Amino acid sequence: MSKIKTIFLTGVLVFSMAFMSACAGKTGDQQEAAVEETAPAAEEVTEEVTEEPEESEAAEEVQEDTAEITQAILPDGTYDAEFSTDSSMFHVSEACDGKGVLTVENGQMTIHVSLASRKILNLYPGSAEDAQKDGAQLLEPTVDEVTYSDGLTDEVYGFDIPVPALDEEFDVALIGTKGKWYDHKVCVSNPVDISEAETAGTSASGEASGKSGIPDLADGSYLVEMTFEGGSGRAGIASPVTITVENQKVTASVEWSSPNYDYMLVDGEKFLPVNTEGNSVFEIPVAAFNEPVTVIGDTVAMSKPHEIEYTLTFHSDTIKALD
Repeated sequence: MSKIKTIFLTGVLVFSMAFMSACAGKTGDQQEAAVEETAPAAEEVTEEVTEEPEESEAAEEVQEDTAEITQAILPDGTYDAEFSTDSSMFHVSEACDGKGVLTVENGQMTIHVSLASRKILNLYPGSAEDAQKDGAQLLEPTVDEVTYSDGLTDEVYGFDIPVPALDEEFDVALIGTKGKWYDHKVCVSNPVDISEAETAGTSASGEASGKSGIPDLADGSYLVEMTFEGGSGRAGIASPVTITVENQKVTASVEWSSPNYDYMLVDGEKFLPVNTEGNSVFEIPVAAFNEPVTVIGDTVAMSKPHEIEYTLTFHSDTIKALD
């Protein structure tokens, strides 16, 4: 029995050694295969890590270029710019056509906007929550006079608002007469240099290119064709008209076809005749060329004086210097 047991144990030992040897050989192959598979993957990771600094440097260059372009777009100066908000209760006066005056100084931008009324008491460049904290510097209003298209004027509140960036929304909080702060988003866009806008209608030769505005004329006297409209058609103003330019202010000498006009109103200002005999002659300011300018003529030809509305259009492309 003892001998049989010894033989059995010996067989088990031999089988175990053979099994372990086979497993050991297989593990070596697997390890070698794993090393072969891991090596390319490691090389790929190394390549990706090596390429990252190039992508980072490229991103930094793009950011730097964008910053340089943004700075180059708006040099120091004054611009007309659109001012939009997220609320119909918070907007610029309709007299301002949705725009404010953007000032750029030392790279810092501020826009002045005239609002629709005097009901907004303060603004804050940030959130309503921050506006209520101790030490918050609120924007104080100015009193602005605006003129509507019908000639009526009004006094409204205006504000100088810091502009962190163009064409991007930023936070502006407001407080009104009810004493409650509100959050809003605003955006400033499409800046146009004011000096360029004012001279856009004038060519290098000094004659207007057909747009409204005052031509850049040297001091002196000129003739200009004028279109007259209004009234019954019985009276009119002779054309061409003599205009005088002095320090870029233009005055027209207009002669009626009647001696019965005792005064004229231009932009609310009263003008009397400059002559005492013959047809009525007035010297009136010219506010614009190439667009109708409304004037009032008071005639005494009827049983009692009557104010009659007329329009005068001065055509800049007909301007000729007087010898």
